[in-house]
Amino acid sequence: MAPDRRSRTLAQLGLSCLLATVALLLVTIIFFRGLLMVSAVLVTILLTGAGAWWFIARRRLLRWLGAGVAAAAPVVLIILSAVAGFWLAGVAVAALAAAGVLCTRAALRGLDHTQALASAGSRSRSRPRRAARPRHPVLIMNPASGNGKVGEFDLVAKAEALGARVLLLDPAANQDVTAMAREAVAGGADLLGVAGGDGTQALVAAVAADHGLPFMVVSAGTRNHFAMDLGLDRDNPAADLEALRDGVELRVDLGTVADRPFVNTASFGAYAEIVQNPQYRDSKAGTALEHLPDLLPATEESLAVDTDGDPLPSPQVLLVSNNPYMESGTLGGGRRPRLDRGLLGVVAVHVDGALSAAQFALLGTGSRAVTVRSARRVQVDAVEATIPVAVDGEALTLKTPVVCTIRPRALRVRVPRHRRAAPPPRRSLRTEWRTVLALAFGRYRRFSAPE
Repeated sequence: MAPDRRSRTLAQLGLSCLLATVALLLVTIIFFRGLLMVSAVLVTILLTGAGAWWFIARRRLLRWLGAGVAAAAPVVLIILSAVAGFWLAGVAVAALAAAGVLCTRAALRGLDHTQALASAGSRSRSRPRRAARPRHPVLIMNPASGNGKVGEFDLVAKAEALGARVLLLDPAANQDVTAMAREAVAGGADLLGVAGGDGTQALVAAVAADHGLPFMVVSAGTRNHFAMDLGLDRDNPAADLEALRDGVELRVDLGTVADRPFVNTASFGAYAEIVQNPQYRDSKAGTALEHLPDLLPATEESLAVDTDGDPLPSPQVLLVSNNPYMESGTLGGGRRPRLDRGLLGVVAVHVDGALSAAQFALLGTGSRAVTVRSARRVQVDAVEATIPVAVDGEALTLKTPVVCTIRPRALRVRVPRHRRAAPPPRRSLRTEWRTVLALAFGRYRRFSAPE
């Protein structure tokens, strides 16, 4: 499929701006002694990254000193540019670079939109299997999830109008969701569904997988990562109910951590420790800043990670996902392009000081602080008998060693046949540049093979 002319023009304009940026930098360096300015920019980036690390990993005076360094470094750079007479060149370089980035991003977005329109009809219907309408569907709904989306979108009445039996969770009670799902199966349910968070979805999904029943997701949670990767409408959960009337089935994988299911991620280390804190739900950023200085050194020494027999450096943060997230320049690519690869995604972060933090700030997942792998089995051990684990955002404490595995294609997921196309996954930085170059030179077909 040839990209539209607008995307190609934007790619050409973006590349022209970026080439002009490089040329202006070279002219400034050669003829106006701009090498000093380029060095100052690099030092500013390093100081900003180091200052941010001190702010995260230190307390009291060092924390605020780090915040001051991170904030002051760019200001000092601007003042030095003005005093040295480089401010005009700096503004021109910044404007050209910004224009180049904006144009290339717009070109990629246009390309993604064109591909989504072309694939929404054929690709979304080629792999799923048409499914008969369920006779006794049971949906478990959490009224408190997603700030009350169940009530806001009138999901109970709409589901019952489509023939579903709805079981409402009581936010004030400590209910056993797994037991509720099993009782529904014993009562004759031929489909299980959830309108709630990813943690609740995982528990019901495991029951559905164990009994070979189709599972349905209604995006009534807060972030709805699993629903997004299924291509469901996160802005209108009521649209997901159409799967009861006109649905198709997908086969997807299900992750397990210590035999407990998860649909998105199991997190270990500093993040898992923070999630355990009672204040986390009310103040995520404040709780993290308060406890990270104590957690980072302790976590670094405590976790021993093995992926398919290959050990990892002791990480401060470990993320194990049900299928790998799309690799990108920053942590957490945001989307999983596939949920049926039969692999766990593994992202481990080990920052050992200010310089390492600065490198991480510059290179993201390309830095030595981050290790990205895929595996079928991940074992996490520690000197402690139990460790905190955040499973789909829920705080748990599990016995060591903790083993994560994947159940390939274990889950039959029912989705609307006419659901909208899933948003395109984020490309890796390398693939983005290859695509932009191919667009600009009219050779996109050659470089358009999927990753």
